[in-house]
Amino acid sequence: MATSESASLSKAVKQQYMDLPQGDKVQAMYIWIDGTGEGLRCKTRTLDSEPKTIDDLPEWNFDGSSTYQSEGSNSDMYLIPAAMFRDPFRKDPNKLVLCQVLKYNRKPLMSFIFVMYFYIYGHPFGWPSNGFPGPQGPYYCGVGADKAYGRDIVEAHYRACLYAGVQICGTNAEVMPAQWEFQVGPCEGINMGDHLWAARFILHRVCEDFGVVASFDPKPIPGNWNGAGCHTNFSTKEMREDGGLRAIEESIEKLGKRHRYHICAYDPKGGLDNARRLTGHHETSNIHEFSAGVANRGASIRIPHSVGQDKKGYFEDRRPSANCDPYAVTEAMIRTCLLSEVGEEPTEYSKLTRYSFGLK
Repeated sequence: MATSESASLSKAVKQQYMDLPQGDKVQAMYIWIDGTGEGLRCKTRTLDSEPKTIDDLPEWNFDGSSTYQSEGSNSDMYLIPAAMFRDPFRKDPNKLVLCQVLKYNRKPLMSFIFVMYFYIYGHPFGWPSNGFPGPQGPYYCGVGADKAYGRDIVEAHYRACLYAGVQICGTNAEVMPAQWEFQVGPCEGINMGDHLWAARFILHRVCEDFGVVASFDPKPIPGNWNGAGCHTNFSTKEMREDGGLRAIEESIEKLGKRHRYHICAYDPKGGLDNARRLTGHHETSNIHEFSAGVANRGASIRIPHSVGQDKKGYFEDRRPSANCDPYAVTEAMIRTCLLSEVGEEPTEYSKLTRYSFGLK
């Protein structure tokens, strides 16, 4: 298990200070995605009063040369508040502020880099120090200390997300021991990315308090163990109405014609991370082939059995990796399914942001 020195610090001592009154001031923690496309950064500023909307939050800046986002000779980057959540660690009236990053010239940072799987890792939490636990089978949705490893962390994360206002809608233990899943949604468009990134940040902060590390690596343990994806359930109003199965099938046909384009968009290394996971085994499709099927967890696209029966609903794209950028996944699906773009070669990606949609 990967542990942190923070685990040895006294939480009781810290709480003495956290219980001190803060007057009328508010602490706002600004959060952004760094240049790796996977890492999260944060820093806190004091506000004179509680912000009611993101319009009440000031812009801020940071040193992009220390976050893989700029050269040292011109390193000022701007933080533009994009979404605001309640702070489950400092409590009300304090805030978590998810930010968009702009370059020194105030243009969006260009970098290519949801059901969400993660592991409590290093040497996976609860695994024998030398060797492996029993084979997969009893751990999925498991109950009991010998089957569910790290439930305290998952429960803390779930409640913290609810407090913050993140649209978390469920959680369960997964197939590999110490692997867990949480679901975020339903969300419309770009809000999906906002809420999933906020949920990831909160998970990392919860793990700090427990002195462990969460990993979104798509395949942290080689061999006969499941990997981790970010299975994406997608629907439009037309798909959810009577006869919507036809619209679902039309979108799947479009996705099949752009398989390589989506593979490139679905992990931060352009498909290299997913190549370790999408092998055609362990409930995955083969990265080189596109497939779809009803209730088939070995397909690229799964149509739930209930959707096949009702002839309407949604479909699940099982290809995105656990460490994907949800903005990039959303953009790719919109371009293919709604805008009917064609062509296999990916265009230059900028992370989907309110800026690229012309939204505030």
